[in-house]
Amino acid sequence: MNRTIPRLPDWTLLFVVTLTLAYFFLTHEGLYALDDYYYSRYAHQLLEGTFRLTPDPQGLLHDPLKERYLIFGPVAVFFKLFGLNIISATLWPLLTTLGCAGLIWRLYRRREPVVAAGAMLLLGLHYFTLNLTNYLYPDNVLMFWCLGSAAVLLRGREPGRRAGWWGAGFALLNLAALLSKETIVYYLPFYLGLMGLDAWHRRNGRFWLVAVGTGGLLLLGYLGLYQHHTGDALYRIHLIEHTNEFLKEGNYLVGNRAALLARVTWQPLAFFVGAGLGLMLVLAAVAVGRERTASPAADRPFWLLLAGCTLLLYWVGSTSLSSYNPITLLPRMTTPLLPPLALAAGFGLRRVVQEGGWRLWATGLLLLLLVVWLHNAVAVLYALPGLWLLAVTVGSRLRQWPRWLLPGAPALAGATVVVLALALAIRPVYFMRKPSVSEHFAQARLLRQHLQGPARGTVLVDDYLIGNYDFMYGFRVPAGLQYRRYWARDSVRLAPTEHAWLLLNRATLSNDELTRKLIRYSPDSVLSWYPRRRLLAQDGRVELYEVELGVRSEK
Repeated sequence: MNRTIPRLPDWTLLFVVTLTLAYFFLTHEGLYALDDYYYSRYAHQLLEGTFRLTPDPQGLLHDPLKERYLIFGPVAVFFKLFGLNIISATLWPLLTTLGCAGLIWRLYRRREPVVAAGAMLLLGLHYFTLNLTNYLYPDNVLMFWCLGSAAVLLRGREPGRRAGWWGAGFALLNLAALLSKETIVYYLPFYLGLMGLDAWHRRNGRFWLVAVGTGGLLLLGYLGLYQHHTGDALYRIHLIEHTNEFLKEGNYLVGNRAALLARVTWQPLAFFVGAGLGLMLVLAAVAVGRERTASPAADRPFWLLLAGCTLLLYWVGSTSLSSYNPITLLPRMTTPLLPPLALAAGFGLRRVVQEGGWRLWATGLLLLLLVVWLHNAVAVLYALPGLWLLAVTVGSRLRQWPRWLLPGAPALAGATVVVLALALAIRPVYFMRKPSVSEHFAQARLLRQHLQGPARGTVLVDDYLIGNYDFMYGFRVPAGLQYRRYWARDSVRLAPTEHAWLLLNRATLSNDELTRKLIRYSPDSVLSWYPRRRLLAQDGRVELYEVELGVRSEK
């Protein structure tokens, strides 16, 4: 039976990788978000040699996404290797997501197999971790650098390590994180506190000396680059502040002051529980306190303190240096918090199944209380492990209960990991079975087959596609084609040799996320505007019509 524990991380890693890949391909909605488009465009500019560091000379374009070079830089490499399409655009977030699971496996598969298995499941199968694999957002990329830098900080300070090399690697990984997204700064208070503690005890001096020295040189070079190209070494900070100023009407001090108290008290807890992070929070909480048997090195306190410090900044911190503006409570904003929280929860899971006692029943009870609080579909995530742990609590007091399922037995650890895996997999599998809400791939096929080079004229499209149709052509739209909104039907002028087409994506026009704000018409109303039409092709819920317009140019 003891053989099952060393292999537990291996089987868990295989399960996480398999489900992640299945989710990536089965739920991919294609080009769906604004960030996808902008990062892809910058990657294409890198390939074409047209990318410029300099800001807009008129000061009109303030886009912080352009400064995140390690988001679109690797994407440019994938475009070169596999062509410009949405799959190659999202390979980078997929690989970094899988890389997080691989790092946890490498860190703890031998030292702490239960911790490794639990943390891989909690991080890798967290729904929003999976959800961000098939969008070109910076969050999972940042999560990879955050986990990597924290792991190097932990291992590089151990006795017998080549501290100088580890210190340099620590600085490089943090720069990589900074070039991906600015919220790596949430780790800075923990870094400074740990450095101060090491200085107080006069230890790990070489690690910190090299880390600070290398980091200082990298930062000077980075700021010097901005000074050279923009005339402002702190351009990126000023850009972020300008963005906050632009959005100030919605923040908690100007346009939403009445909601500030709730935002810094109970709202974060409700948000974390509703987003499915209650399982990590409960397990991390039971990891606190002295263990009966000492944990290898100082790993458990390290991850607990890093998770606690980052959680505190999410709870009451600010995204602005000039005003108090707490971070938006969106699941994708939590990615720096997830690695330390998942690992702290992994240590909590090990204590629950190994020590039992009050931690066993308290964990089960807290999870069921979250079920009562939520009483919605997400509650299943808490119900299964909660019921299982309470069943073990009650069963372990019965004579008939199998001894191999008592606290401390390897089989209990394995069974609990299986229950966690089942609970965490329910939501991803549900979405893997749902139909597409964008029909991106069907739409791309119709454009590729019918609206290419020889075709000349105007393509009438919805208000969503009008902003990103050039992506479908690899940012090289055929010279003879122009795209216009449906509303422009009365202003289109066609030459005698030109045609007009209507592209109708029924999935887009019935998508709740778009129809609430952007799209104010239905497929039937669009068709009623074009009574003289002929269906040319249909792919799934996407239809292409040739239409006759009332006005033609004499030329």
